[in-house]
Amino acid sequence: MAKNGMPPGFGEALSFPLVQALLGRRSRRFPLGAEIPDGPLAYKSGHEPMPLSDLETMLVVTAVGGNTGWHNLIYRHKLYAPHLSNYAGAAGGRTFPSGAGFHTSELFFTDDSGLFFLPTRDAPALAEKDEDGSLDLEDLLAAHKGRVRKLADARMILPPRPPYFEGHNTWVANSPGTLLAIPVADLAQHTIANLCYYLQNGQVIHDDLHKRSVPGLERFANLADLNETLPLSFLDQMTMAEATVEISTACYAGALMLQAMGLGGWMFNGLNPFAVLGASGEAEAPGLGFRFDTDPRWPLPNPTGLKGVMEGFCPPHYPDMRAAVEAFCERKFGPGGPYNPDTPGPFRDTPRVRGSAQVHDKAFRECVALQAQYVLDTFGRFPATVPSMYCHMYLQAHHLELEFYDTHFKRGAYLETHRRHMERWHGE
Repeated sequence: MAKNGMPPGFGEALSFPLVQALLGRRSRRFPLGAEIPDGPLAYKSGHEPMPLSDLETMLVVTAVGGNTGWHNLIYRHKLYAPHLSNYAGAAGGRTFPSGAGFHTSELFFTDDSGLFFLPTRDAPALAEKDEDGSLDLEDLLAAHKGRVRKLADARMILPPRPPYFEGHNTWVANSPGTLLAIPVADLAQHTIANLCYYLQNGQVIHDDLHKRSVPGLERFANLADLNETLPLSFLDQMTMAEATVEISTACYAGALMLQAMGLGGWMFNGLNPFAVLGASGEAEAPGLGFRFDTDPRWPLPNPTGLKGVMEGFCPPHYPDMRAAVEAFCERKFGPGGPYNPDTPGPFRDTPRVRGSAQVHDKAFRECVALQAQYVLDTFGRFPATVPSMYCHMYLQAHHLELEFYDTHFKRGAYLETHRRHMERWHGE
């Protein structure tokens, strides 16, 4: 063990070259304890599955969903200068980017010891940066470990077969010994954020699916050009695309950490997202256990949140969309929000910078809520055509079965960190 009880591999991970992580990243899917029973890559591991240690787990999940200090915000838009741009939803920044700083996702993860939730979306800076902009990783890990909530004592239950798994993942994904990280995005909140964003820039939506305008918007002609409206279908597409980038780059950050640590694993989307959230409707596949609803108008069930853990910014978690909009504005402008003058931050004069953003006034909020409520009333859900809660990309981490790669691959199939992982992290 190195100083402070950390294994030598921990210090080596801190200095692992970024370029080597980029060029050395590969999907390495064969863990200890796995078996491919047939075909050209047939192999049976001679080892038992080996779960990640607590330290390894915290390193991976902090890489996927970690808070890394204060968000730097977006500086200027000429339409409302000298006010600061007011798009961001969070004051804290994380290991991955988010469109306009919305940050609507949170992280769940599961392993042999249970199912867990790591909330960092609304966290303040969990560690202070040094003069050179660096963070003390040990302090950061400790802060994140203190935020982890255990939701269940067993691994997330999802039968390893179609339609829950893509066929090529049934033999390995979420298997014993593995860690599975699951970022989940609140598309309801992200849609509210986009409605605010577009209204801030003079646009409202029209319902292109029913070929009509949203009734009542004429009252807000001073806020938007009612002749240059945005198609509702585009709003939903943009929301899903932005959120997908957010949760995908979170997994990519974790994938780079795997290279530095010498862990196997890969990022993938080969699990049914509705089943993962718990909206399969099948008792054998509870997934994360999210509430979901069905309606004859919808081709698929709609998951809306996990009560008391991660609740979507829409009914039934709010009485109506006006209440959801108010909650979103409170997140932005209330205590701890990115545009509250009392929220600490990275600026030399943080109160002046945060306080210079234009607060959404009553008329602005009414206009956003009118559009959102129209969507809910018309489609029976919010957003209209995409799920309220959404997952798409996952990261699995596991201890690599090097003998499989030595048997079937040429040299260079794994990095030096993988070759020495057991020695440097576990003293073997």
